[in-house]
Amino acid sequence: MPLINVRTSLKSVENAEALLKELSAALAQQTGKPEAYVMTLLESGVPMTFAGSSDPCAYVEIKSIGALKPPAMTEAFCELITARTGIPSNRIYVAFEDVKASSWGWNGRTFG
Repeated sequence: MPLINVRTSLKSVENAEALLKELSAALAQQTGKPEAYVMTLLESGVPMTFAGSSDPCAYVEIKSIGALKPPAMTEAFCELITARTGIPSNRIYVAFEDVKASSWGWNGRTFG
């Protein structure tokens, strides 16, 4: 049920699959939820600006049924994304959404 969606203005991300796997493992660890339920998305080449500039930037959405720790997660995911893409952490926004179990569907049903 945890989801991380990374959108970036970079035309492409080197070793995208490796980054997705790192994000998956990190999100499972950060939430304490099984990685079997974690979904990762990476969208590159998204037209974006940050602070009026088209320099590389990223927008990260993290959703989960509980278990969100915004301060720690912001630091961890900014560090990971910066290390793998070169996007400075001051050009990354991270948004969190705690979703009700009854509003998250999977396998033909909801979690609550």
